[in-house]
Amino acid sequence: MMWLLLVVVVIAGLWMVGAYNGLISLKNQTVNAFKQIDVQLKRRHDLIPNLVNAVKGAMNFERATLEAVVQARNQAVKVNASGPEAMKQISQAENALSGALTRLLAVVERYPDLKATGNIGQLQEELTSTENRIAFARQLYNDTATQYNTKQQQFPTTLVTGIANAAPAELWEIEEQAERAVPQVDLSGR
Repeated sequence: MMWLLLVVVVIAGLWMVGAYNGLISLKNQTVNAFKQIDVQLKRRHDLIPNLVNAVKGAMNFERATLEAVVQARNQAVKVNASGPEAMKQISQAENALSGALTRLLAVVERYPDLKATGNIGQLQEELTSTENRIAFARQLYNDTATQYNTKQQQFPTTLVTGIANAAPAELWEIEEQAERAVPQVDLSGR
C-alpha cells in the first residue's frame, strides 16, 4: 500500500514538473515571437526615412502625406511599453504607421515618373518585403500566444498556471475598421 502511494506521488510530481516546464516553454516562445515582431518593426522604421528622403524632392506638392508618414513613424518609434498594455500601444502606433505608409505608396503609384526612380522602386520593394515579414511575425506571435493561452486553460494544466506565473497573452489584432474592409479594385482604367 505504501509503495502504491509513493508511486502515485512520484507520478503526480513528475506530471507537475512537466506541466510547469511546458508552460514556461510556451511563455518564453510567446515572448520570443513578440520580440521577432520588434525586429521587423525596427527594419521598417529604418527604411521609412530613406523612402521619405528619396520621395521628398519629387513630391513637394504631397507634403502632407510625407509629414503624416514621418509623424506616424516617430510615434511608433517612441512607443516603449511593456507588460499587458504593450501589445495594445504598439499595435495602435503601428496601425497608424501602416495607414500612413499605404497613403504614401498610393501617391507614389499615381506618379509614374516618381515610381520609375530606381531608389524609390528599390525602397518600395524593401518596404513591401518588410511588411510581409511583419505580417508573418504577427501570425507566428498569434499562433504561439494562442497555443500558450490554450495550454493555460486546459485541465489539469490549469492547476499549475499560478505556480508558473502564467498569464494570458494578448493577441495582435486589427483595431481600425478601415483595415478590415474589403479593398475595392477597379480595372476599368478610368
